[in-house]
Amino acid sequence: MSMWEYANPRLFMSWTRPVLPWTFGLAGVCLVVGLVWGFFFTPDDFRQGSTVKIIYLHVPSALMAINAWIMMLVASLIWVVRRHHVSALAARAAAPVGVVMTLIALWTGAVWGQPMWGTWWAWDPRLTSFLILFLFYLGYIALWEAIEDPDTAADLTAILCIVGSIFAILSRYAVFFWNQGLHQGASLSLDAEKNVADVFYYPLLICIAGFVLLFLALVLMRTRTEIRARRIKALQARGQDA
Repeated sequence: MSMWEYANPRLFMSWTRPVLPWTFGLAGVCLVVGLVWGFFFTPDDFRQGSTVKIIYLHVPSALMAINAWIMMLVASLIWVVRRHHVSALAARAAAPVGVVMTLIALWTGAVWGQPMWGTWWAWDPRLTSFLILFLFYLGYIALWEAIEDPDTAADLTAILCIVGSIFAILSRYAVFFWNQGLHQGASLSLDAEKNVADVFYYPLLICIAGFVLLFLALVLMRTRTEIRARRIKALQARGQDA
C-alpha cells in the first residue's frame, strides 16, 4: 500500500480512530511526568532562581510553534503538488494549535525574561521574528475563513505558508544571523556543552515529547473534524440540488 493511500479521507478516518486515544494518553503521561519532575524535583538555578523552571513550558511551546508551521508548509506543498485534500485540511487544522503554542511561547518568554532583562518585551531579532510568525498564523486562519471555495482557499493559504516559513526559520536561527539581542542561545544543542545542565535536561526532553504528542493528537482530532465538516457541506449541497 502506498503511503499516499493513507491520505484518502475514508482510510485516514479509519486508522486515526484507534490511534487518537493512545496519542492523547501518552501526551498526558509525558506532560504530567515532565512538568511535575521539572517544577517540583529540580533545583533553582544559581543565577535565575526559580524562574528557570519556565523552561519546561517555554522551550517546548516555542519548538512546537515553529515546527507546527513547518508541518503546515509540508502539508501545503503536498496539496499543491498532489492535490490531496486531507493534507490541505491537516494544514488548516494545525494552524489554531500553532497559534496557541506561539502565544504560550511569547507569554512564558516575557515572564521568564522580565526578571533577567528588566523588561517584558524587547525588539530582539528572535522575539520580533516570533511575533511576526504569530501574525502570519492569524493571517493564515483569517484567509481560510475569508474564502468560500475550499480549493481556492487551500491554494492561497499554501502561498502564504511558504512566505511565512521565512519567519519560522528566522525564529529558530535568528541568534545565528544577528549577534545582537537579549535572547539567550539555544537551550538544546547537538553540542553537549551548550545544553542546559542534566538536572534540567531530562525532564525538559519529557516535556518536549509531551508537547509533540499533544500537538499530533490535536491535529489528528481537528483534521477528522475538518473532514466531517467537508462531508456535511457536500451532503447539504446534494440536498439542495435534489
